[in-house]
Amino acid sequence: MMYKKRITELREEQNLNQKEISNCLKIDNSLYAKYEKEYEIIPIKHLNTLCNYFNVSLDYLFEFTNEKVYQNQKKEININKMITRLKEFRKNNKITQEKLSKELNIARSALANYERGRNIIATPFLYTICKKYHMSADYLLGKIDTVKIPISSK
Repeated sequence: MMYKKRITELREEQNLNQKEISNCLKIDNSLYAKYEKEYEIIPIKHLNTLCNYFNVSLDYLFEFTNEKVYQNQKKEININKMITRLKEFRKNNKITQEKLSKELNIARSALANYERGRNIIATPFLYTICKKYHMSADYLLGKIDTVKIPISSK
């Protein structure tokens, strides 16, 4: 994953400590410390809260782009758009659920649950799909409506 650098930088730029950020996320300070060091994977809902707090995009946090915020960026994740865009992505790339689930090392049923909107896509799977296929995490989650291709895929 590649978010620890940016969330640490953003926090430090605003002279905030980890406790203040953990309060914003309504989580224990020790858990946030693990998220910031990437000892634990931060869930998308918390990453989205951080994006809104710091007024940046998910793509910026993931270091897919140096553009901090997109024009007309929505604050909330749109599950219906996520469902549609995940299915469209697979169809446009001629990837079956079976193949993608193997690439992500998850059960096909987990991927099917993402495509049905039963669960929001997990952070590592969102990151992997977007990085490998040069997609915007913000677009995939319905936060922007213009397809953005990340400018840098590290």
